[in-house]
Amino acid sequence: MAVYKVKVATGDILKAGTNNSISITLVGSRGESQRTAIKHWFLPGTVSKDLTVRCEQDLGPIVLIRLHKWRLFLEDAWFCKDVHVTGPDGTLYRFPCYQWLEGVITVEFREGSGKKLADDELEILKEHRRQELQARQEAYQWKTFAEGWPRCLNVDSVFELDSNVQFSCVRATNFNGLLVFQTASHLLAGFLVRPTSWKSLDEMRSIFSRTKGREIG
Repeated sequence: MAVYKVKVATGDILKAGTNNSISITLVGSRGESQRTAIKHWFLPGTVSKDLTVRCEQDLGPIVLIRLHKWRLFLEDAWFCKDVHVTGPDGTLYRFPCYQWLEGVITVEFREGSGKKLADDELEILKEHRRQELQARQEAYQWKTFAEGWPRCLNVDSVFELDSNVQFSCVRATNFNGLLVFQTASHLLAGFLVRPTSWKSLDEMRSIFSRTKGREIG
């Protein structure tokens, strides 16, 4: 009997948690485990307690995990941050996910260490790479917006994109907006607290740069 310990982390972002059911399958170089339910309240920013996965034999190095999401009634998307698996010999395997799971779905994730195509000796890893490439080719198709313009994604709205791509776009927009807000706040603060007028725009920029330097330091 081989015993594996599993911890699952939910992302610390708005609506990352779910009340749908989540289970996991461990895939090793010498076999795979039974599908095992993860009994945990998947709230944003939480990490599950150690889940025990028992196998009749040692699976060898864990190369993949499968996360299964299903629901009885209402759909409730889940954002998985990462999964840690500890093998019988104490080896820790890390699986970064950072992905939304929506609907009734099974998603595979590879172990976190970087691998080149030549490193994929197992057929299951080669097939995983082929499927991932095919999914990306289907998701990211290009179209010509207008003659002479750079090509763009073949969608009419960002909301037609996969949820994980939408998440990246929203995060980038929010980040840029925050930078603009902070810059404007610093500039306004400089105008409000300065007892005399600015001599020039260059002087204002110089003082603003020194202020930012002190904050970073």
